[in-house]
Amino acid sequence: MRYLVLATDYDGTLASHGEVRDDVSEALNQVRSSGRKLVLVTGRELPELIKVFPGIELFDLVVAENGALLYHPATKAEKLLCEPPNPRFIELLKERGVPASVGRGIVATWEPHQDVVLNTIRELGLELQVIFNKGAVMILPSGINKGTGLEAAMTELGLSTDNVVGLGDAENDHAFLAKCGCSVAVANALPALKERADIVTKGSNGHGVKEIAAQLLEDDLARYDVRLSRHNPRDPDH
Repeated sequence: MRYLVLATDYDGTLASHGEVRDDVSEALNQVRSSGRKLVLVTGRELPELIKVFPGIELFDLVVAENGALLYHPATKAEKLLCEPPNPRFIELLKERGVPASVGRGIVATWEPHQDVVLNTIRELGLELQVIFNKGAVMILPSGINKGTGLEAAMTELGLSTDNVVGLGDAENDHAFLAKCGCSVAVANALPALKERADIVTKGSNGHGVKEIAAQLLEDDLARYDVRLSRHNPRDPDH
C-alpha cells in the first residue's frame, strides 16, 4: 500500500452540521480494518470534540486545536505541541470584551474581534499568529498549524506524510493538505482549497470522505496516478 493513513478534518469535511453519519463512520472502520491508520485533524478543542463526536475512538490519533495538541483516543494521553496561552494576553482580551475560548495551546474567538486581538498581540509583543476559519479567529504560537500537527502525528506513528491522504474544506486546511502525499478537497470546500488539491470529491462533507475511503480500499488511489505523479518524480534514467 502507498497510502497508509487517512487524515481528515472534522467540521465541514467528516462532519456535517457537527455530526458524523453512521455510514461514514462505518467507511472509516473499513479503512482501519485494511491495516491503515486514521488521523483526525481539527481546529476544535478536545473537550468539545469528545462531547460531539462519540466515535472519536475510531481514530488512532487526533490533532486538535489546529495543531497545538496531540491526543491518543485509546489511552486518552495528551501531548501539548506548543507553549500554553499567555495569561496576560487572556486577561487583556477579557478586559476588552473579547469572548474567547481558551484551550491547552489555542485561544479562539470570532470575527469581528480580530482587530482587538491583533492590537493586543502587538501591545504585549507576543510571537503569535492569527488563523481565520469560516468566521472563527484562532490564535496560536507562531509556526503552529494543522500541518505541523500532522507531522507530529506521523512521527508518533513512525510514518511519513508522503503516505497520507488528507481531506479538508476550509482556510485552515491549506497547511495540512500541503504536507500530504495526496490532498483532497470535498465538494463543499472553498474554491481556493479545491484549486490546490490533487483531488476534488463528487460528494460533500462525509459523503466525500466515504467516496475516498472506498477508492482507497479498491485501488489505493491508483486511478489518480497521473495527477499524483508530481509527488513522485521519476528518475530520468529509468
